[in-house]
Amino acid sequence: MKRIAFLTLFIVSSAFAQSSLDQMIDREIPSLVGTYKQLHAAPELSMQEKNTSALVASRLRELGYEVTYPVGQYTEPGTTCYGVVAIMKNGAGPTVLVRSDMDALPVLEQTGLPYASSVRAKSPTGDDVPVMHACGHDIHMTTLLGTAKMLAQLKSQWHGTVMLIGQPAEEVVKGAEGMLRDHFYERFPKPDFIIALHDNASMPAGQIGYTPGYFMASADSVNVTIRGMGGHGAAPQSTKDPVVMAAQFINALQTIVSREDSPLDPVVVTVGSIHGGTKRNIIPDEVQLLMTVRTYKPEVRKRVLASIERIARGIALAAGVPDDRAPIFELLAGESVESTYNDPALTERLAAALTKGMGAANVIRIDPLMVSEDFGRFGLDRKIPVSMINLGAVDPAKIASGQRLPSLHSSGFQPLPDPTLRGGIKAMTLGVLELLH
Repeated sequence: MKRIAFLTLFIVSSAFAQSSLDQMIDREIPSLVGTYKQLHAAPELSMQEKNTSALVASRLRELGYEVTYPVGQYTEPGTTCYGVVAIMKNGAGPTVLVRSDMDALPVLEQTGLPYASSVRAKSPTGDDVPVMHACGHDIHMTTLLGTAKMLAQLKSQWHGTVMLIGQPAEEVVKGAEGMLRDHFYERFPKPDFIIALHDNASMPAGQIGYTPGYFMASADSVNVTIRGMGGHGAAPQSTKDPVVMAAQFINALQTIVSREDSPLDPVVVTVGSIHGGTKRNIIPDEVQLLMTVRTYKPEVRKRVLASIERIARGIALAAGVPDDRAPIFELLAGESVESTYNDPALTERLAAALTKGMGAANVIRIDPLMVSEDFGRFGLDRKIPVSMINLGAVDPAKIASGQRLPSLHSSGFQPLPDPTLRGGIKAMTLGVLELLH
């Protein structure tokens, strides 16, 4: 009899929590949309999130969280890492870390929205650039603040510790590492679970997508300098032409994916920029290629990078370039990041809870993505289970029309705030309640 009474109480309590959660979000959504627009209109570049992080820290402190700010250390001297950590303890139980990123991009906004950004700032190189939340980090921060409020008001529904993170410098993959470098897990509780969301530019606003296992690719920034022996364009026989070698190199790179890699292991090798020469009748001494490489598995990543270096050297050797002019291969470690691996058990558990609370039509399994994130670094190489879900941000009418949808990082990207925030806040709140019930 006691067991039946307990189960009945639990079922009624769960149903009440979901019903009351919708009502709570209804009450808060006008204010949260206002916060979103405020954040959208005042973006800050990576490693410059001073005002953004101060706002996030202030709002979390007002909600009763114990806030530490700023948190983090970059390797660049004299640079502040504007990380935010907010903790709420509510008795014995697991610890759940919920992360949001905060930085914006050097993009000129062309949405035409009344709250569009007109901000300009100095880039790390000193250039004057436009700034826009073109990746939806304003959605992420507002969702974090909304979730924080829901959890503070639903303390009777959970037990344990909630740790909310405002992470800077995600776009340059330095923020997570910067926070960890500041003795993060020595100063703050080590979580049992780590979760986050990222908006999606092709899914209906408020819909949730999940992917167990590999979710986002590793990213490696590679520079290859093809060195030759320059000379007059009318006398190519007296030169070793790096332009021709660069063209051969780009073509040969395609065989890494088509002939060296298993079709079951996704790989992207992209040459995004090529620089060489000053005048049409001068064969230059060198050509530089800037590349991005995307993979999932560590062993595939290692093999692909080795192949790029080998192919460059092989082409130079075939062209008769002397050893002292061999190509230069440079892997930019500070701009590279590991793949994001969603712990399967945690991800399936979250998906089940969200499906129950939001409906099967609003929670779908999606394919992995080849974009990249540094969120997974908080999991310490899979020692702590992590999971990132996707949050649809697009007006369903635009999807139904078949028109081209602006992607993330586009000057035209514009989330539909109200339903996007509703879906994100409900999903993250239900996720934490599931892990701490």
